[in-house]
Amino acid sequence: MTPFQQLLSFDLTVQSLWGKMSEVLEKDNHLSADLKEEVRKTLAQENGCLYCKAKGKPNPRLYDEKMAVCTGYAEAFLKSKGQTPLAVTEVLNDYLTKEEKDELLAFICFITASQYLGALHQLQPIISK
Repeated sequence: MTPFQQLLSFDLTVQSLWGKMSEVLEKDNHLSADLKEEVRKTLAQENGCLYCKAKGKPNPRLYDEKMAVCTGYAEAFLKSKGQTPLAVTEVLNDYLTKEEKDELLAFICFITASQYLGALHQLQPIISK
């Protein structure tokens, strides 16, 4: 069990369902797992969870146009503290299908909640020896 999963051990149902939600949202679906990992890394830089941040920084050299739009949207979400202007959100319509947009927004919300939970618990990175 990861240190993050241990934070949810107060209730085995919550722990299990949170883990299942994470597995579903992180895998290839309408958006690739690689794209979502770059979005996760982007969010981690500002959401305050040192454990999440330690998993690496975004790598813009990997970005294609869709990945740049999605990580850019994540940055706009962070800067606006969740109050992303409608015009910014509408830009997603030019690059993503409805399903991709819905998946991206759900992913951003879920990952932000996870990273906030880690930050609230002051979860520290695992240091390998």
